[in-house]
Amino acid sequence: MNAAPQTTVDDSEIAKFEAMAAEWWDTEGKFKPLHMLNPTRLDYITSQIAAEFGRDLKDDAPFAGLRILDIGCGGGLLAEPMARLGADVVGADAAERNIPVARVHAEQSGLEIDYRHTTAEAMAAAGEQFDVVLNMEVVEHVADPLAYLTACQQLLRPGGLMVCSTINRNPKSYLMAIIGAEHVMRWLPKGTHEWSKFITPDELFDLIGQAGLEPVDRKGFVFNPVLWTWAISDRDLSVNYVTASVKR
Repeated sequence: MNAAPQTTVDDSEIAKFEAMAAEWWDTEGKFKPLHMLNPTRLDYITSQIAAEFGRDLKDDAPFAGLRILDIGCGGGLLAEPMARLGADVVGADAAERNIPVARVHAEQSGLEIDYRHTTAEAMAAAGEQFDVVLNMEVVEHVADPLAYLTACQQLLRPGGLMVCSTINRNPKSYLMAIIGAEHVMRWLPKGTHEWSKFITPDELFDLIGQAGLEPVDRKGFVFNPVLWTWAISDRDLSVNYVTASVKR
């Protein structure tokens, strides 16, 4: 009899997102920062997938034939655009209450997405394989980042791509992501993030390498408080940033 797969899920972190589940698609609610960031995240993700797999984003269904996993899918803010681009999408989340929200919204949008209440570790143990793993704003919420990233590596087919974003750990990120977002703007409930669990870009590259993937790119997501917009930066990784890595 096989032992149950180990999990890196942090129950206290899951509870935070369970409490916010119904608000995923409210653009003025607790996930407003994510809705604002989402177009910039999608620009990066789609360009990385297109480059890695030789797809033309001007085609009707450029990601047809690709199997994509959105781990920590929440309400489906990334899974739905991937499905619209033609991919076969699985959305997985350890917070059970997110799944019915995501399923109902996909149904209303006329999209077929395989949403599951499960973990990266359980899927890896079951032998699931994907061309792309989207791992966005999850690694700072898990109990063991290396074990979690190793599970993500196991979920990738050889030649597969992982896109992973998180928050840097420095005084500026504390000011912006904790004081600014949670206390001043009140975009997020207090305690959503723990600054000590943030990961620097060098630390994340090292963890990705230890997990058996090859980091190939990193960029910053930069918020402009004057224009109230997000943009991708080659140089400024001081708060939010994203990485791409491949399984050779």
